[in-house]
Amino acid sequence: MLTQQIIWNLNELFPSPTSPKIEEAIKEATVTADTFENKYRGKIAMLTPEGLLGCLQDIEAFEAKFSDLILYANLNFSADMTQPQSQQLHDRTNKLNAKISKQLAFYSLELGKLIKAKPELIDNPTLSNYKHMLQRVHRRVEHQLSEIEEQLVIEKDQYGVNAWEELQSKWLNTRMFEVMVAGEKKTLSYGQANGLLPHPDRATRESVNRSIYGLLGKDGEIFSSALRSICNDWVNVSKRRKYSTPMESSLISNDTQETVIENLLKTVETGATIYRRYLKLKAKLMELPILGNHDIAAPLPNTPELKYTYPQAEEFITKAYSRFQLEYAQAIQDMFSKQHIDPTPRFGKRNGAFCANHYNGKSAYILQSFNGTLSDVFTLAHELGHATHNYYMSRKQTLLNTNVPSAVAETASIFGELLLTDLMLGEARTDQERKTILSLVLDEAGMTAFQVTARVWFEQSLYNSIEKGEYLDYKTICNHWVNARGRIYGEAVTWLPEMEAEWTMKPHYYMANYRFYNYPYVYAQMFVYSLYEQYLQDGKAFAPKFIELLSAGSSKSPLELGRLVGLDVADPQFWQGGIKVFEKFLIELESIV
Repeated sequence: MLTQQIIWNLNELFPSPTSPKIEEAIKEATVTADTFENKYRGKIAMLTPEGLLGCLQDIEAFEAKFSDLILYANLNFSADMTQPQSQQLHDRTNKLNAKISKQLAFYSLELGKLIKAKPELIDNPTLSNYKHMLQRVHRRVEHQLSEIEEQLVIEKDQYGVNAWEELQSKWLNTRMFEVMVAGEKKTLSYGQANGLLPHPDRATRESVNRSIYGLLGKDGEIFSSALRSICNDWVNVSKRRKYSTPMESSLISNDTQETVIENLLKTVETGATIYRRYLKLKAKLMELPILGNHDIAAPLPNTPELKYTYPQAEEFITKAYSRFQLEYAQAIQDMFSKQHIDPTPRFGKRNGAFCANHYNGKSAYILQSFNGTLSDVFTLAHELGHATHNYYMSRKQTLLNTNVPSAVAETASIFGELLLTDLMLGEARTDQERKTILSLVLDEAGMTAFQVTARVWFEQSLYNSIEKGEYLDYKTICNHWVNARGRIYGEAVTWLPEMEAEWTMKPHYYMANYRFYNYPYVYAQMFVYSLYEQYLQDGKAFAPKFIELLSAGSSKSPLELGRLVGLDVADPQFWQGGIKVFEKFLIELESIV
């Protein structure tokens, strides 16, 4: 828990949202964008390998500088969405970003045409640093539109799907929720109420679920309007870009193939019986005939309620990372010493947790609402894994090689959770503590691997409905959510009626032009579980290979990254390894019980 306000220090970016340096950065970005346009518009198709190298280095220099401004505006707004100065800067930089994106849309279009016409450039020694980036460009080129069309897409998004995304986020973070906490009525922000979901008191958990999702459900038609508009918009964009399915764009973005993801989802669906085995065991441990949805992530009864101060969390995580390798803990020590973490819950703060890369600073920034629970400690360890990934990647790669796909971006974060798990299980003083930790690990992995798979099916069902000409009103969307959920949970859980609205608060569905956000988390969870098994076999010899994987950034494909540590994600049987590790934790819990 936090006894005082702790906020991040953004001075490394800008002193304040009204600083004169903001104006200077805006002017510099505008001038640099004009210079780049004058230098390269209409000329990229004629560039020699040496000329193309210069072009790529120029765009990297511009993006590195401009990204500081965008990062600051986003971080400042996320920390408190209610401040007028933060709102104004956020809006202003969004408009500037849209303007410059339109202005420089020619770059990616001309680069794509050049690589399509001269694919031999991909293997040119002069461009060796950018080889895989150019391979990804070649894969995208068939789906590019004309420059005018690309500019129109940016314009329509600015006050279209982007606005729906912002509405969903603002609604959630500017509402207050009435909750009965251990018999006492309290009015809480979303971040505070959400922090009570794993509360030890069952009546409190039920009250939190009913309050949050009941209020969301009352405005269900607003959320269905937003999601329906975003999905229909994406169907039109996908057809215009000649994607074979609404998912194809995300496959390209994640640098993976449909067969790999199909094998993954099939394996998880088959393995859901093991997850249900855990849920039924948990029901017995909680002395319930069957779990309610508000019990899925609940702590076990008659086990210690593990609470931590923020300094204790820092100490635990630092020790866990250090045990893997002393050097490996440098990144998180850097985050704490620079005050790059904002852990305090407060009204107006963006919900959830994230880690944002700061390439120029060779660092990152983390936002979280830390309430002192064991889950919060694991969340912090997770986000610090992202910071560690950024730490190594930014020191070894140029900017264009840091566009890591989501499936890879979760590698260090989930690995960090496992490092913390290993430490905590080893230092647990009683079987009761071990049960608490194992239950949390199984809860979190179950949510990430199994529940998130249901979210993928849910999103697929939305596009199938649109393809069939069905109207996605609130109840129809809820039915899709419930049906997908049932494929994972079966009869192992009963659900409060308010939970049909659960989809409304998932920000991933509202992200403009980024569909199928969820399956990369499943991929990462199953990949890292197998990765961790390899670490346990290799011991200390594994650390250099893992750091090499993180340092590679996006300069290699996920398939190549797997091979660096001896794993083959293209093997249909590969994903069984992740299920086996989940079952291994379950067996350990069963043995204690």
